[in-house]
Amino acid sequence: MHPSLQALLTLVPALTLATAFAAPVAPAASRDAAAPDSRSALIVVDVQNCFVEGGSLPVKDGLAIVPLINRLAPAFDNIVVTQDWHTPGHASFASSHAGKKPFETTAMPYGTQVLWPDHCVQGSGDAALVKDLKLPTAQLIIRKGFHQGVDSYSAFEEADHRTSTGLAAYLKARGIATVYVVGLATDFCVAWTALDARKAGFRTFVIEDATRAIDLNGSLAASMAAMRKAGVQVIRSSAIAAP
Repeated sequence: MHPSLQALLTLVPALTLATAFAAPVAPAASRDAAAPDSRSALIVVDVQNCFVEGGSLPVKDGLAIVPLINRLAPAFDNIVVTQDWHTPGHASFASSHAGKKPFETTAMPYGTQVLWPDHCVQGSGDAALVKDLKLPTAQLIIRKGFHQGVDSYSAFEEADHRTSTGLAAYLKARGIATVYVVGLATDFCVAWTALDARKAGFRTFVIEDATRAIDLNGSLAASMAAMRKAGVQVIRSSAIAAP
């Protein structure tokens, strides 16, 4: 496993946020109950060159989810895509802090920040979406982490837990009631996005086989427990009928 991903799971207290908005455990969804409709949206999280094989922060087997996401996409009239999109010299980069090395931490106004090697820099090939993604009804890209002084993981809000990306308002303005989350990584950016979707009042599914996890020291099991506690329904792609 890439050492930066190990640092991420050990040093960023992501899943503890779930307790702030826990809801009853969601029951398993049947195929009919999980079928998307015109009030559903697919959120494709960070399927970028940065986070797949050959990138600067790769998740194991990240590329394997691309064909499945492409097969799911035609079932959705509404698709939102996220990209990590850092400025050069971003505050989350070790190179921006004198004397600091990648994978060390520093105190930021919003909490402890893991310091990373430069990654997903705006306009670079590393930050580009994986070229084989086919999302014909995608109408919005949420670029996160572009504010110089704060990192961002969830599609809904930045790491300060105050700065909104505007996604919740966008979805509600379009009459979306249900979101389905896929992408990278299950136990980090996918989980934060799903938890914040529930916090914003959306019925939320994570399509488990269309994600890949870091799974460090039980992080996958912990993220699944946190999501289920918050009312996120974890399903397989087989629960969604082909269009």
